[in-house]
Amino acid sequence: MNLITLTTDFGTRDWFVGAMKGAMLNVNPDAILVDLAHEVAGGDIRGGAFSLMAGYPFFPKGTVHVAVVDPGVGGPRQAIVVQTANYFFVGPDNGVLSFALARERIKSIRRLENEDYFRKPVSRTFHGRDIFAPVAAYLSRGVSVEAFGPALTEHVTLDWPEARVQAGKGRIEGEIVHVDRFGNLITNIGAETMRMFGDKPCEVFSGNRRLCPIAPFYGAVSAGRPLAVAGSTGFLEIAVNGASAADWLDLGVGDEVNVRPWIKSR
Repeated sequence: MNLITLTTDFGTRDWFVGAMKGAMLNVNPDAILVDLAHEVAGGDIRGGAFSLMAGYPFFPKGTVHVAVVDPGVGGPRQAIVVQTANYFFVGPDNGVLSFALARERIKSIRRLENEDYFRKPVSRTFHGRDIFAPVAAYLSRGVSVEAFGPALTEHVTLDWPEARVQAGKGRIEGEIVHVDRFGNLITNIGAETMRMFGDKPCEVFSGNRRLCPIAPFYGAVSAGRPLAVAGSTGFLEIAVNGASAADWLDLGVGDEVNVRPWIKSR
C-alpha cells in the first residue's frame, strides 16, 4: 500500500507540508499522499488527535498515517511508529496518535532510532520532514517496523472524557471536545449513548441553560436557529443553521453540556 495521510498543525501558508511531501517522494516516488488536516491550531495536540481519529478509519487497510503536532520537537519526547491490525501510525509520542490507537488493536510499537531511514542532516526543529516523512515512505515501500528501532510496551495517551449516563437525573452529561471550521460544537456524547432515550424528543443544555433541540439535519430549523444533530463523527454536535454555534452560543472545548428528554412545559 503506497497510501500515506498527513495530519499536522503546519497550515498551508508556508513550505512545511510541501517539504514533508518532497521528503516522502524522494524515498517512494510512487507514494500517494493525502492531506487529512493541516489547520490544527498550532501546538494543539488534542485537536490533532481528534482530527486523526475522525479521519483515519476511512482509508484502505495498510495506509500509513502520519500525524505531526509536535511542540516538543527536539526535546526528550520519543518518535514512534505503531503497527496495528489495520494501519501504520507515525509521529511524536506525545498523545497525538492516542485517540486513533485507542480504537485499534496494536501489534507493535517501535521507537524511531535507526538513522539509516532518516533524512540527513536531521533538523532539531523539523522532525516532520527529516524523520517522520521518510520513515512513513519506507513503510509504504514495505520496510518492516522492526527495522526502525527497539520495541516499546506503551505509548503516551491523552485522556478521553467519557460521557456520563445519569439515569437518576434522566440525562446524559458530556462536554465539547472539538470545534470545527464551521463553528459546530462536537461533543463526546455518542449515538450509542443516546439510545437510552429511545424515540423521545430531546434537548441539549449547558448547565440549566437550554441550548437547542435535537433534530435530524442542519436545515431542520430556520436560519439563525440552533440545533443538535448526530454528526458524521458519530458524536452529537451542536450547530446553528447558517452561523457559528461557537460564536452564537459562546461555548468551546471543555464546556459541559447535557442532554435531556424534551418536556412540553419548558
